[in-house]
Amino acid sequence: MPLDLDNLIAIDIHTHAEAPCGTHAWEDARELQEGMAKYFKKEFQQPSIPEMAQYYRERKIAVVVFTVDAEHYLGHRRYSNEEIAELANQNSDIMIPFASIDPHKGLLGAREARRLVKDFGVQGFKFHPSVQGFHPDDRMCYPLYEAIQETGKPALFHTGQTGVGSGMRAGFRIKLEYSNPMYLDAVAADFPDMPIIMAHPSFPWQEEALAVCQHKPNVYIDLSGWSPKYFPEILVRYSNSLIKHKVLFGSDFPAITPDRWLKDFETAGFRDEVKPLILKENAIKLLKLRPEA
Repeated sequence: MPLDLDNLIAIDIHTHAEAPCGTHAWEDARELQEGMAKYFKKEFQQPSIPEMAQYYRERKIAVVVFTVDAEHYLGHRRYSNEEIAELANQNSDIMIPFASIDPHKGLLGAREARRLVKDFGVQGFKFHPSVQGFHPDDRMCYPLYEAIQETGKPALFHTGQTGVGSGMRAGFRIKLEYSNPMYLDAVAADFPDMPIIMAHPSFPWQEEALAVCQHKPNVYIDLSGWSPKYFPEILVRYSNSLIKHKVLFGSDFPAITPDRWLKDFETAGFRDEVKPLILKENAIKLLKLRPEA
C-alpha cells in the first residue's frame, strides 16, 4: 500500500531500528548501550519495526527507518538490511526503508547497495562516520558512493557531536572529528547527482554545515537528534530563508520521540509558511514520493 501523502502530517526522515524483530540487541553492543543509557539518564526501549509502524501510523507520520553498520570499527554485528527492508515494506503505508553499509566493505558494499535498491526497494543509505571510523571524503568510500549515485538514492550522514560513547572511557574510541560536515563538501562536489543529507544540528560545526548546504545544490539538512527549542539561532534563521527548501524533519527516534519534537517545533521560531516544507514537502521532493516530484 503506498503512502497517503495528502493525509500525512509529516515525514520523519531519521529513525533507528536496532531490534528489527523486537529481540534484544546483539550482546557485543551491550557495553555501548549501557554507557548511552547512563549518559542520557534513560533506558532506550527499542520497539520492533511493526510496533514502530503502528506508533507512527497512529500519528499519521511517515517514517524512514534504518540501522547502522559499524562492524569494521566497533566490531558490532549489524542487523540485516534485508530484514529491515522486508519488514518496512510490509508496512509500506507508513514506512520507508533505508540501509546502512560500512564503506570499509569496498566493492562488496557497492554491490550490496545496488542489490538492496533493485531487489528490496531500499530508498536511501545511512552513514555514521564517527561510529564507522572514516572520513567521508576518503577515496576508500568512492566505489560505494558511485553505486549509490547510480541508483539516484540519497545518502544520509551523521554530523556533529554524538551521544554515542559520551562519558565512556576514551569515548569508546569514537572520534568526533570524523563527523565534521566540511568533509561532505568534497563528497558533494565529486558526486553532484547523489543527494546528501547532513543529519542533526552539527555542533560544534553548525556554520560549516550551513555553508555546505547553501553552496551545494545536492546537500540537505535534517533536524533530528535535538529538541527544536535548543536549535542554534543561525540554524533557524537559515531554515527560514536561504535553505528553506533543503531542511527536513527528523526525530532520531527512539532517542527523541516525534511527539516531543513536534511540540517544541511549534514555538522554536520557524515561520508558518516554512513549517509545511520542513515537515513534509521537502522530503516528498527529495525522496521522489510523487511522480512529478
